[in-house]
Amino acid sequence: MRIIGITGKTGAGKTAVCEKLCEHGFFHLDADKVAKEVLAESPSVIKKLCAEFGDGILNGDGTLNSKELSAAAFRTKKTAERLDDIVYPAVVKEIKKIVKEKSAENFSGIIIDAIGLFESGADKLCDFTVTVTADEKTRLKRITARDALSKEDALKRIRAQKDDGFFAERSDLVLENNGKNDLDTLVKKVLNYE
Repeated sequence: MRIIGITGKTGAGKTAVCEKLCEHGFFHLDADKVAKEVLAESPSVIKKLCAEFGDGILNGDGTLNSKELSAAAFRTKKTAERLDDIVYPAVVKEIKKIVKEKSAENFSGIIIDAIGLFESGADKLCDFTVTVTADEKTRLKRITARDALSKEDALKRIRAQKDDGFFAERSDLVLENNGKNDLDTLVKKVLNYE
């Protein structure tokens, strides 16, 4: 069973590529969803996040307020890296568990969809890796629509991430998803990659 790592900056269109791959029998392992589950169920991770970003990231009932955490963590590249340092080990541990479970099922392969694929070390679980790219204008439009963010907040999120070169130089395959190439064509490149 092939394990494909898919990464790229926020708003590049990774999810759309993953959804098309699922039509070909792949299991979509969304690292963002795994991270949310880990954050909801791991008091030790929440404690570390509070120590780093303050108790203002919590709701009144002590649960994590993801909007406040995002605002605190995506202020700068340094604060975004601190978030990653705290969250990634727990997320990768859960990803390994899911990959093991899903490998026993009847899927064509597994997609590990993760912005932090390389930073977390999850790329080491993959047979090959794919970066999905899009220009900043396209990503900005997608993020503001998807996450109901202001242009300013969306730009902060974009600029807190690694540049496109970071992803491209580490990936086996790069797909440009500015809306000019149809998704079926992009997915064929992934499916035919040797």
